[in-house]
Amino acid sequence: MTGTPTAGTAEPAHVPQHTRPVNRWTVLVVLCSSLLLVALDATVLHVAVPAVTEDLHPGAIQLLWIVDAYPLVAASLLILFGTLGDRVGRRRVLLMGYGLFAGASAIAAFAPSAHILIAARALLGVGGAMIMPATLSIIRQVFPDRRERAVAIGIWTAVAAVGAAVGPVLGGFLVEHFWWGSVFLVNIPLMAVMLPLGRWLLPESRGEQDGPWDVFGALTAAAGVLGAVLGVKDLGGGHGSGRLGGIVPLLVGVALLVMFVRRQRRREHPLIDMRMFSRPAFSTSVGCIVLAMLALVGLELIAVQYLQLVLGLSPFSTGLRLLPLTFAAMAAGLFGSRLLQRLGPRTMVSLGFLLTALAVLGLTVMGQHDRPWLLTGGFVLLGFGLETTLFGAYESMLSEAPAAQAGGAAAIGETSYQLGAGIGIALLGSVMNAAYAPGLARVPGVPSSSSAEAAKSLGEAYDVSGRLGGPAGAALRHAARHSFVHGLHMTLFVSAGLLLLGAVAALRLPRVMECGAAAAAAVAGIPAQADPAEVPARERALAR
Repeated sequence: MTGTPTAGTAEPAHVPQHTRPVNRWTVLVVLCSSLLLVALDATVLHVAVPAVTEDLHPGAIQLLWIVDAYPLVAASLLILFGTLGDRVGRRRVLLMGYGLFAGASAIAAFAPSAHILIAARALLGVGGAMIMPATLSIIRQVFPDRRERAVAIGIWTAVAAVGAAVGPVLGGFLVEHFWWGSVFLVNIPLMAVMLPLGRWLLPESRGEQDGPWDVFGALTAAAGVLGAVLGVKDLGGGHGSGRLGGIVPLLVGVALLVMFVRRQRRREHPLIDMRMFSRPAFSTSVGCIVLAMLALVGLELIAVQYLQLVLGLSPFSTGLRLLPLTFAAMAAGLFGSRLLQRLGPRTMVSLGFLLTALAVLGLTVMGQHDRPWLLTGGFVLLGFGLETTLFGAYESMLSEAPAAQAGGAAAIGETSYQLGAGIGIALLGSVMNAAYAPGLARVPGVPSSSSAEAAKSLGEAYDVSGRLGGPAGAALRHAARHSFVHGLHMTLFVSAGLLLLGAVAALRLPRVMECGAAAAAAVAGIPAQADPAEVPARERALAR
């Protein structure tokens, strides 16, 4: 493999300019390490939710925000920092993200209240938004050959799966041996290593710098995404669809996003080239990423609570139960490039959705008793199916985008990933709450005030039943467990429906994976009949 270009080579401004020769696979190792940290923090708190609930006593909505603030804030700022990295340097923004991530982790670890913990998680989201777009955009630049890029993205998605799944294991170990704040302290030594390593090994990379940077557009997109998801969360909190507190931010968010799209279409130098969405492969890939993450993250959070609060497993044992999902996802990512070349994007992504839906439906037989083999089989199928879907969608999306728009395309991909994760927690959590709460409305011998408190969450129900004691406490505990399992089943059915919708949507993807010069020229925006002598050097390099 050849190394990436050096500062001495004559390259256009949008091609990565490096201070020293660096092999592209070394760059991939550093980028995947960055991604591992961000993915780890997205799930490391999940098994600590019961401990956080016991210590800080957050309400149901606060509990959702503690978990959800990180992906939502990250999603809202990805376009801002992705395009900023194109202008000032992706490595520079990446290193600033490392520093902010470490500082926010220290605040979160010692948060004395739910509000401060939510604020710290939001700061972590800002740091994550600085880190994430750089990984994909640099991969798009340093791997112009689609076959090599498919291998790189396969490794990238496998690392993301490892981080997301190792998070609960690491979090469970730390919660059992220390306290819930230790799940954040682990970030600090990792960032202390990544800062000098990234500064030394990562080459600087910039995109096109034509025209002014649209700061107002970036802020409009950030506010629009945040407002839309905030509205969905509030409406899904069990307060009723007529609540103005949910409708207003949702409408404002949608209006801001529409304004952002119109503004980008009118500008000569937009932050995001909206013409990319006119390509079926690009827009379909983005939609598939949203649907896949919507199903995955919400289910994982509910599954963690099921394993701990219903089956009574320890946090560490809960993390170990999720390891089969990790190994299956790793296998799908590592072998994804071969599968993609043999099956093509359409078949691969559709098959991934169908396998995941089958796994989710199989998990509906879960009840109040442990069935380890059933859970293991379901998690294996779930991990392989979802990772197959994400790999095929990411590879198709990134390959469909021109290299000059790598930063914008990466921001769109990561925004869809984080937005799907955030809405998934809100939507599936809301389905769970809606199915769980009615079962506690009338429990014999339990006062209505106690039932209302127990309806907030299963952890709250256990606390209330402990205070009540006697037959009333036992009845409340039994009713809460039964209602939670019922809510889990309803959530699984909704998730399966969304996955089947994704399988149908994936039929718009290309049938085969095109890797030749014609495909590279099409991505670069060159007519298929163009004479090779008329193709600029950058586009010929892409075709090689």
